[in-house]
Amino acid sequence: MSKKDWLNDRLDEGLVFLKGNVRGKCFIEYIPAEYAWAPIEAEGYMYIDCLWVSGQFKGHGYSNLLMRACIEDSKEKGKKGLVLLSSKKKMGFLSDPKYMGYKGFQTADTAEPYFELLYLPFEEGSGRPCFRDAVRGHKDLPKGFVLYYTSQCPFTAKYVPILEEMAKARKIAFRSVHIRTREDAQNAPSPFNTFSLFYNGQFVTHEILSEKKFEKILTRLS
Repeated sequence: MSKKDWLNDRLDEGLVFLKGNVRGKCFIEYIPAEYAWAPIEAEGYMYIDCLWVSGQFKGHGYSNLLMRACIEDSKEKGKKGLVLLSSKKKMGFLSDPKYMGYKGFQTADTAEPYFELLYLPFEEGSGRPCFRDAVRGHKDLPKGFVLYYTSQCPFTAKYVPILEEMAKARKIAFRSVHIRTREDAQNAPSPFNTFSLFYNGQFVTHEILSEKKFEKILTRLS
């Protein structure tokens, strides 16, 4: 429900949620970059929030169909091109850099430790998107764990309270910051603010943590 509410609130801003004609996770979600919940500068572009084709549907051309539909729709709407968040190597919750390179995407900007902003301009001279300065430094973050998250992913509603309770039980400093507005999301300290965990001002992970994974991090860092 948290994910559906988040989507409904974005529809008037131009968000498109296009699903493959299958029973399962096979969809693309995109929005004009000016309204993207990401710390980027990409005026005139369309930002792809998520392209997800789950295991059983891979290898059947669904990614190509969804991407083609997004490109055609974005061109009809007069957009300069597409922009999305990826990484140096393939990682969970981020676009596959190898596949996106095959589709013609180029690196527009990078951010530590491994984030890459990729873009696909429709015409030469469209301008290069970039990350906002907010992602460049984290000196002002408080000590202990700080978790930034949004309701853009349904899994955060389940796991964030679990992580909070685990930290509380071990008397470990843990602060969760629920990003509730586009303005806050666009000025967040991580390129991936759907879920980003910091410890003593240092980035730890963007991958949504289960109890076992968080337990390993607690043991290693605290």
